Amino acid sequence: MLLGLQNVTFEFGARTIVEDATWHIQPNERIALIGYNGTGKSTLLKVLTRQYAPSKGTVEQGRETTIGFLHQDLLSFDTEDSILEVAMGAFERVKILEKEIEALGLELEKTGDENLAIEYSEKLHELEVLGGYNIHHKTEEILQGLGFTNESLHKPYKLFSGGWRMRVLLAKMILMAPDVLLLDEPTNHLDLPSIEWLEKYLLHYQGAVVMVSHDRFFLDRMVNKVVELYQGKLHFYTGNYSYYETEKATRIEMQQKAYENQQDYIRQNERFVERFKAKASKAAAAQSIVKRLEKLDRIENVELERPNMRINFSVEKQPGRVLCTLKHVSKSFGEEIVIMKDTGAEIDRGDKIALIGANGKGKSTLLRIIAGTESFTGDRVWGHNVDASFYAQHQLEALTMTNNLLDEMQSARSGKTDLELRSLLGCFLFSGDDVDKKIKVLSGGEKARIALAKTIVSKANFLMLDEPTNHLDIHSVDLLIGALNNYEGSLVFVSHDRHFVSKIANKIWEIEDYKIVEFKGTYAEWEEWKVRREAAKKQAADDRQPTTDDRKQSANKQQATNNKQQATVNSQPSTVNSSIDKETKKELQKHKNRFQQLEEKIAQLNKRKAELETAMASPDSYANKASFQQTETEYKTVTTDLDKAAKEYETVFEKLMELEDKMG
Repeated sequence: MLLGLQNVTFEFGARTIVEDATWHIQPNERIALIGYNGTGKSTLLKVLTRQYAPSKGTVEQGRETTIGFLHQDLLSFDTEDSILEVAMGAFERVKILEKEIEALGLELEKTGDENLAIEYSEKLHELEVLGGYNIHHKTEEILQGLGFTNESLHKPYKLFSGGWRMRVLLAKMILMAPDVLLLDEPTNHLDLPSIEWLEKYLLHYQGAVVMVSHDRFFLDRMVNKVVELYQGKLHFYTGNYSYYETEKATRIEMQQKAYENQQDYIRQNERFVERFKAKASKAAAAQSIVKRLEKLDRIENVELERPNMRINFSVEKQPGRVLCTLKHVSKSFGEEIVIMKDTGAEIDRGDKIALIGANGKGKSTLLRIIAGTESFTGDRVWGHNVDASFYAQHQLEALTMTNNLLDEMQSARSGKTDLELRSLLGCFLFSGDDVDKKIKVLSGGEKARIALAKTIVSKANFLMLDEPTNHLDIHSVDLLIGALNNYEGSLVFVSHDRHFVSKIANKIWEIEDYKIVEFKGTYAEWEEWKVRREAAKKQAADDRQPTTDDRKQSANKQQATNNKQQATVNSQPSTVNSSIDKETKKELQKHKNRFQQLEEKIAQLNKRKAELETAMASPDSYANKASFQQTETEYKTVTTDLDKAAKEYETVFEKLMELEDKMG
């Protein structure tokens, strides 16, 4: 065990977060910690890291276990250092070693002391063991995977927004490579490419990972265990999120049946007691049944307690066929950052459009242009009878912190009475005295719910939503999906939650080469189209590239030319020293050997790839799910290995030519 709880009870004020909980985190586990908003998931992570002490029980940690904890409170950290330097803070021991080695080197130059030389050698070895020669490259690679450009790596950390700062701290946490990595909503500030990169990275992470996330796609791909915090208890499920959903439903159904069977048994026995307790001949049997019922271990009725937001988007006016037309739109920030150039699009009645793509591509900017809150060149033509409402992330900050909830809802000027607004707030899980709470004391999820409530209160027929699922739990996201699917108006939204996008969108918009590119279809259809398009591009590129045989013939031809030139040189008298540089010759031989190894490896991989493709094409392979998944996994691995080998082959070939020229 790396880390865990043993019979832990933790109370937060008068509220019990968890009672008598035991949880052991083992190496290589990838665990989802889930629960409804407000149940205390983030608090439980702080108990695990001893930021909060339990009322009862103990937090257990292995003697050598290291813990990394990424959470929203880290955003208070500020510095003038570059983001590269902040991320490289993960290598504290390496940086100390570098300074010590530098100092020892200077001292050695002066004294030549043998003991110093031994110490110098030992520290060099430790630096090598810690991968110290590779830390710059490794840090840059991870920051780039999380969406940073090469140019941004040396910019001061303090210049970046909260979302980008969180990425830097995530990179630092990953680089520290703790035995247990605790992640609280790691995908909240990531775009789709960065989420996909993080998935791939964490799947091969050597330690245990515990994550709180509302992104069910992420959890389905990532976790092999689910821990649910529900009614102050921890419930364990071995599998991903989809398995948890199915298994929980089965458990509830079984408990419900057991409860009903037991109630039938109790009723039958109580009827017997009631009927015969007055008869002397049956009195003893009746008393025996009463005692048996008293000792009975009662099964609890299953009453699934969960918050249910009753979200109903009402539409008062029917708009025209076209809601908004963009013509010749261009947008840039200064001369350097160009978002769009002379592009256009049309939003029709009934459209539910997802704006997707990497951060910095201009999704939120385009949404603001549509909403009329961002300046641009070109035309935005509003359709007939359009009644629009815009929900954006900045609206959470735009809430008036000193207002109570009812005042904040009144500020939307919907024309609704206080009673109607209280009813709506109840739909968003704010009931009774909650409406008198100040905005400033609300959690991120509660603020998001208030901003959403303000968005829908106007009965708009056109909604623009920027990351509406941030700060909502999985259940609340599902409720929002249901409401939006029943919504009779039109919708344009930005979201990195793939489950949310896949359930709602009937069109996909991307910004590519400064143009709005539209795909008519669902997210799943868009993904399939994207895979086909990438495969076609790769095939076209492969058709243009010389084959392995072509390269080999070229290399042989070049070698023959070099040999001929060398023979000519050797046959002529020369005053130049004819001895060949031994180091160059040695390096040349090493590259020749590697070139030959790579040729053999590529041939083997191509052969295996062809075998796997044949196997996957056979209908028989689908009969056994486990066997097919194994074949599919191996195919992905072989394809990746082949790509890596081909790239190295190119590099080695170029180096080989360079060395042979040098020898000549």
